[in-house]
Amino acid sequence: MNVSQVVNRPLISITNVIWSFDPVTQQLLVLLLQRSTAPFKDTWGLPTTYLRADESADAAALRLVREKLDVTLPSLHTEQLATFTNVHRGSGERELALTYMVYLPVKPTLIPGYGAKAVQWFTVTPAGDRDDLVTANLAFKGLPDSVSRAVYYANPDRYATTAGLTADHTLILRTAFTRVRNRLAYAPTILLVLGDRFTLKQARELYAIMQRKSVTAIDNSNFRKTHVHLFDEIGLTKKQGSGRPAKVYRLKTVVDS
Repeated sequence: MNVSQVVNRPLISITNVIWSFDPVTQQLLVLLLQRSTAPFKDTWGLPTTYLRADESADAAALRLVREKLDVTLPSLHTEQLATFTNVHRGSGERELALTYMVYLPVKPTLIPGYGAKAVQWFTVTPAGDRDDLVTANLAFKGLPDSVSRAVYYANPDRYATTAGLTADHTLILRTAFTRVRNRLAYAPTILLVLGDRFTLKQARELYAIMQRKSVTAIDNSNFRKTHVHLFDEIGLTKKQGSGRPAKVYRLKTVVDS
């Protein structure tokens, strides 16, 4: 190659799947924002930023949370998900995505920042073999479990429709759901959205959503036997009424394997 030629290098972006939990409605949430600039103007997708020359990808994922939500989190609350480099990821300049999952134990006030027209929490709503994201007036269908990454990129227009999410964010989300679901038995980091203390009932509510079943289908006694070794007991809830207070737990430190 002639040294005078300009080498076109792809952009490197950081994309976050930000999870949270509504303790009132017992709903698992994912944050989406609507873009205000090209090439994906008006589409909804996951929060994204570009990697800076003086920072690591891990630091960029945490910076994205600070900039978009004004929340500072310890590194425990974020973990790398996967890297997406397919040439058919989306239109415009080629972009490689380093993706992360962020477990947010609070629900801050949402204010659209630079590059966003709107920002909103979407409720995770299981639907057969997929996980949809729903609000009062907007819904996005999740990618079915049967659609592989190769099949998706072979015909992205079939899944990344004009009414769908930005670029391949529906595939990124499906990857996140699969990761969380596959680790529930040994590394349930999704419980970090409950904060530093939770009851077994709250844990079961999250498991039910991820396993696409009703919470009543998860037997409390069996759940205690099979999962309590993953938690540290730290006390009791405040007593309310005549019933006994429930035990309170926190997630043991989990090392991703």
